[in-house]
Amino acid sequence: MEQSLNYRNTQFVTSAPDIRHLPDNTGIEIAFAGRSNAGKSSSLNRLCDQKSLAKTSKTPGRTQLINLFKVDEGCHIVDLPGYGYAQVPLEMKEKWQRSLGEYLQKRDQLGGLVVLMDIRHPMKDLDQQLIYWAVESKLPVLVLLTKADKLKTGARKQQLMKIREASLAFCGDVEVELYSSLKGIGVDKLRQKLDAWYHTTPPLLAEEQPLPSE
Repeated sequence: MEQSLNYRNTQFVTSAPDIRHLPDNTGIEIAFAGRSNAGKSSSLNRLCDQKSLAKTSKTPGRTQLINLFKVDEGCHIVDLPGYGYAQVPLEMKEKWQRSLGEYLQKRDQLGGLVVLMDIRHPMKDLDQQLIYWAVESKLPVLVLLTKADKLKTGARKQQLMKIREASLAFCGDVEVELYSSLKGIGVDKLRQKLDAWYHTTPPLLAEEQPLPSE
């Protein structure tokens, strides 16, 4: 069994507008992607047990750049720009979409994709298209149903089973788990999954596939 990484030691490395401004020798990167209101920054902070590692805001869409974090030597997390919600000018939104798409299509270090969705509003069109792209690119996917504390236990379990059943249609390595930054639901399972991906050598490299646009 692989030794678990200490995610509390995660450090911010750099922000970049595109992959040309990212370092090359990062080892394996796990990317976090999701709609701008999915609670991505809060989820990363809870994962790493740090309150302000990833900047949060009451205004969805704060993540405008590709943010790189170092967990350990050769193990990095990438926080990708949110998609599909942010109330910003169209030109700026398209710029974010280009940098997100370019990273997913061309970043050789990518070893896995975490897709975050609000448990109350899961599997929107862009979410599904992103997962289909990852499956076609032979990438493993972990779907996190965030804000799980917003539902009562019975409804939460019912939604989990529903999305797990729906995920079978992707015909790929797609797992679904509950997650709550507030209550800590699913944090240990997320860490275990990342540990497994980081210890997969070498990572499956993404083949170029067309990425959906809004």
